[in-house]
Amino acid sequence: MWLGKIAGFIFKILGPFSKILLVVGAFSLMIIMFLTAADVVMRYFFNRPINGAFDMTQYLLVIVFAFALPYCTLKKGHINVDILTSRLSKKTRAIIMGITAPISLALFSLITWQTIVATAIQRASNIVSSVLPVPRYPFVLLLFIGYVCFILVLLAEFLQLISGEAEK
Repeated sequence: MWLGKIAGFIFKILGPFSKILLVVGAFSLMIIMFLTAADVVMRYFFNRPINGAFDMTQYLLVIVFAFALPYCTLKKGHINVDILTSRLSKKTRAIIMGITAPISLALFSLITWQTIVATAIQRASNIVSSVLPVPRYPFVLLLFIGYVCFILVLLAEFLQLISGEAEK
């Protein structure tokens, strides 16, 4: 019972926050689209490409990915193997989810931890992009923020599963 309440609390907090992250990610995607279009126009019509467009696109793609991941997970928009699992009983699906959920949580916890380690290393090394003098570590830190939200969603789903309040 109390596990379901904790899961509900996490969902209640992360729902609006993940929507904000999604809007930032969508805005970043829009910037990528306009930047790429402008770079193509400048390159082919004026023979003057935008310096650092590729670097900016790489950095913005980190934001798009990291900030869309928690919302996608909350809305169950991730890929599911329904062809196999839809034919199984509800109890068997719950067992499979009970096995895969803690594995996913552990794996992405390790990935998140290594992301913050990479942030510290890149900050200490003062690593910058290849063309622009923009440091990499703030974008790796943004990736960390997205991963933390993603882990919290996975944790809430796992708590919901344990408490028996899962939808599937």
